Amino acid sequence: MRIIKYLLLIILVLAGLNSCRVSRSVVTPVNITGSAANYISTYSDLAVSEMRRTGVPASITLAQGMLESDFGRSSLARLGNNHFGIKCHNDWNGQTIRQHDDSRNECFRKYRRPEDSFYDHSDFLRSGSRYRFLFDLDPLDYKAWARGLKKAGYATNPEYANMLIRKIEENKLDSYDRGYTSSINNAQDKTPVKEETVPSKTSQQETITFGDVLARAPRILENNRVQYIIVKDGDTKEKLENEFQLLKWELARYNDLNDNFIPVPGQILYLEPKREKSDAGLEFHTTAKGETMHFISQKYGIKLKSLLEMNRMADGDIPVPGQKIWMQSQKPAN
Repeated sequence: MRIIKYLLLIILVLAGLNSCRVSRSVVTPVNITGSAANYISTYSDLAVSEMRRTGVPASITLAQGMLESDFGRSSLARLGNNHFGIKCHNDWNGQTIRQHDDSRNECFRKYRRPEDSFYDHSDFLRSGSRYRFLFDLDPLDYKAWARGLKKAGYATNPEYANMLIRKIEENKLDSYDRGYTSSINNAQDKTPVKEETVPSKTSQQETITFGDVLARAPRILENNRVQYIIVKDGDTKEKLENEFQLLKWELARYNDLNDNFIPVPGQILYLEPKREKSDAGLEFHTTAKGETMHFISQKYGIKLKSLLEMNRMADGDIPVPGQKIWMQSQKPAN
């Protein structure tokens, strides 16, 4: 009798376990929400800042980021802060993350912050030999840039260029490109700069050329391994000196300005000495209309004196549109 009771108990326990297995609910993954509007709001100013720094159109940066990261929702973006699908390649020494792509378990770059992905994307295009021809294109011609990226092999999808163009046109991303260049044409509408407070080598037009779109990225950014900020509304020289604990002469000297300069919203100001030459992979710059040597010096984080010496130019010399500016070595004598 006792044996029968034990057998019945075992049968009941097994039935209960089986019932639990059948009725166990399936866990639904949490959906990560995202939209074009949110993505643009978060990263548009950073894209414009990168356009100022490297020349990659902000519209292209935003469209690629939206497409490659699915508006920041892809696992590569969420787990690796990689918004542009950039793979490791032989020259990558940073952290990595594995994802299935054209092949299984491919190696992709992993970043500490999403902003680092944007910086690396700009530098990746700027320093890559197969993308070099893109920087000869009009920065306002997003269609040519999109087709150029496809031609250079950025993505294998045959519709990649058309997908970028649709993203740009659906969201009017090209307006961020125009904001970068229109300041030259609308200089009279901007905050006036007293001529006597700006050195002769830095014209009012050039100072304003940096644009008036302010980055929502961290206040202190980095270019050519040199820290800089973008001047905001309300910033004064004295306020910046106090905020960043700088001596009265440092901002002027680090940025090749006179001692009494007046900061202009959108202007790049370095917080430490610029470098003697450009970052790796940026050997030359082709000048556009309205650019001065000081503008190029600020854009690439190179000391103005060094830039002039490399190009065998004197202080005050103005380059002509289309001129090749040497940024890592001295221009040949002939």
